[in-house]
Amino acid sequence: MFDSRHIRTFHEVVRAGSYTAAARTLGYTQPAITQQMKALERDVGTPLFIRVGRGIRLTEAGEALSRHATVILDSMSAAQQQMNALTRLRAGRVRVCAFPSASATIFPEAMARLAAAHPGVRVDLLESEPPESLGQLVRGECDITLAFTYPGLHDDVPDELVEIPLLEDQLTVLLPAGHQLARRRSVRLAELADERWIAGCLRCRANLLHECAEEGFAPDIAFTTDDNLVVQSLVAEGLGIAMIPALVLNFLCHRKVTGRPLEPASRRRVAAYVLREHLRIPATALVLDALKTVAANKTGC
Repeated sequence: MFDSRHIRTFHEVVRAGSYTAAARTLGYTQPAITQQMKALERDVGTPLFIRVGRGIRLTEAGEALSRHATVILDSMSAAQQQMNALTRLRAGRVRVCAFPSASATIFPEAMARLAAAHPGVRVDLLESEPPESLGQLVRGECDITLAFTYPGLHDDVPDELVEIPLLEDQLTVLLPAGHQLARRRSVRLAELADERWIAGCLRCRANLLHECAEEGFAPDIAFTTDDNLVVQSLVAEGLGIAMIPALVLNFLCHRKVTGRPLEPASRRRVAAYVLREHLRIPATALVLDALKTVAANKTGC
């Protein structure tokens, strides 16, 4: 078994290039660095450094340990962050990371419900789109992530995460109010092959490309923005149309635009994600319950 302090010191010696430079960075004396490296070599059972003039060079064993040291320290950092997260959760503080339309619809109502029933639970809100938000959860940077997936895309969810389904979000086509198809009750995607399009975040853009390809055309994308207000404003001015989830229309219904369901019907799946071991923590369970209750009654306008 290696002493984690010795691994950290070894990593800094390798990075800095000498015992002296590592001592300055770590705030140790040079003899202390030397003693730690000797102790590590005893644990390993072989020399890790050889003297070259006034400097040092890694032995073959040192090179091997150096490659492992980065992985070891990264794993230790991730573990520490997750332990810190657990401590914070037990104290009743939960960090929720959500994509913008969930932040504007599901999250506020859920937090109002939670505050009324459990005022001692504090919740912090972070905003991020998937898949980055799922990575933040794995790294311990948040405690619950609200994310979405599209059926036609292959999205890998890390094995250590538990998915809690929240809702199926109908996709609509957003048209200027005076568009020739605006009077229809629904619109076939193939009818929009000659339109100019406004695309959203990377995952939404990928889905737009996929669904249009399924209908035999490539969309002419004029603008790309993940700001839902900007999307609706561009559509209102006749600069393009957009494929937009009905959830967005709960809070942004521009008077000069109209949303119509797409044919064939298309939906995205919205879910909450959490580390498996956090499910047993009361504060996490309370936040998840509030999110599930609100999502069950959420529809587009």
